[in-house]
Amino acid sequence: MKKTTTETRKYRTDMNDKILNSGFRDFNKFFALDNKAYIDGALPAKTKELMGLVASAVLRCNDCIFYHIDRAIQEGASREELYESLNIALIVGGSIVIPHLRYAFEVLDEIFSEIK
Repeated sequence: MKKTTTETRKYRTDMNDKILNSGFRDFNKFFALDNKAYIDGALPAKTKELMGLVASAVLRCNDCIFYHIDRAIQEGASREELYESLNIALIVGGSIVIPHLRYAFEVLDEIFSEIK
């Protein structure tokens, strides 16, 4: 990874704060909608974060992959659950997902090593 997990989290927080404090209310509306989509409901937050991870890998967004891995682990996802989710992304997205799978493994290793 080019940035540490701490640097990535700080960048994300700092830039989100900048966006949300820009005065353009439509940004706030979208961020609120996005946040609400991932809270516990009929599906637990962990499941929703794993679904977000699959979509992010298929859409090939490394920033999103980082975020959903980080959140899924915070919600209690195991390495095996993350692997199975990433496998679904690989099946759906095909071989073009492989570079993002590499990135995901890098993130997984770093975040799980923080926990130990």
